Amino acid sequence: MVKVTYTLDEATVSEIRRTAQRLGRPQSQVVREAVAEYAARADRLPERERLRALAALERLRQSPRRRPAAAVDAELRAIRRARRSAGRRTPA
Repeated sequence: MVKVTYTLDEATVSEIRRTAQRLGRPQSQVVREAVAEYAARADRLPERERLRALAALERLRQSPRRRPAAAVDAELRAIRRARRSAGRRTPA
């Protein structure tokens, strides 16, 4: 464990103390668990943003194709070919 010092307002400290006492756990454990739970939630998109992204993907999926599939396939082949053949050429 690493010992650190943070400055917290009185209301937060009181809440940590009450929670620790109610659960019968050390205050440091209450803080560790709270931070872990917060970190797990922070990686998720809010529901509103998730729905907005899904709607944008659905609009994109339903939009008409602007180029024939054969043209897209040919461009992808050309890109792959260029990636395979290119690169740094070191002097011998």
